[in-house]
Amino acid sequence: MAAELIRIHPDNPEERKIRQVAECLRGGGLVIYPTDTIYGLGCDIHNAKAVEKVARIKGIKPDKSDFSFICYDLSHIADYAKVSNAGFKLMKKALPGPFTFVLWTSSKVPKLLNANKKTVGIRVPDNNIPRQIVRELGNPIITTSIRDDDEVIEYSTDPELIYEKFKNLVDIVIDGGYGGNVPSTIIDATDDTFEVIREGLGQIEMY
Repeated sequence: MAAELIRIHPDNPEERKIRQVAECLRGGGLVIYPTDTIYGLGCDIHNAKAVEKVARIKGIKPDKSDFSFICYDLSHIADYAKVSNAGFKLMKKALPGPFTFVLWTSSKVPKLLNANKKTVGIRVPDNNIPRQIVRELGNPIITTSIRDDDEVIEYSTDPELIYEKFKNLVDIVIDGGYGGNVPSTIIDATDDTFEVIREGLGQIEMY
């Protein structure tokens, strides 16, 4: 059965639609959604079968994945990752925003994702749609970028084209307007040197 295409207002997401998406995720569904950078593909981090489906779409094994989590806010982050005081200050300055912070995992990260990995990428995007979904769901969702087959355009930006490509692989595609084509800036925050691993949309003074 083809995925449902749901239009959600990016500034004021409709509660009914957010609940519908959260219910889909709770039931093991896969959802494509906008962020403050590029469109992402995700599922509930606690649903092993859904995580495996996402990995299959990406062509990787779940325990070899580099999936990040989308959290609602900083208080959510402490449940799944270990953050130093300096790291917390930097994240407070940067988030919500176009950053992925790599942190040491806590014991709450599901074993499927944590089999061989001791770090996890954490995102709090400056976009109300994924954040409200996470808040309604009650826990983070996995996020991985939607890439384009085009050699020039690395990331898909048009939600209707994304729908056409993925409608038989996922359960819901959210149309929250055109996405960007520059990914998040990735910062290694496992220690207080805060190394930039990938330059992306986010820019911040480290200290």
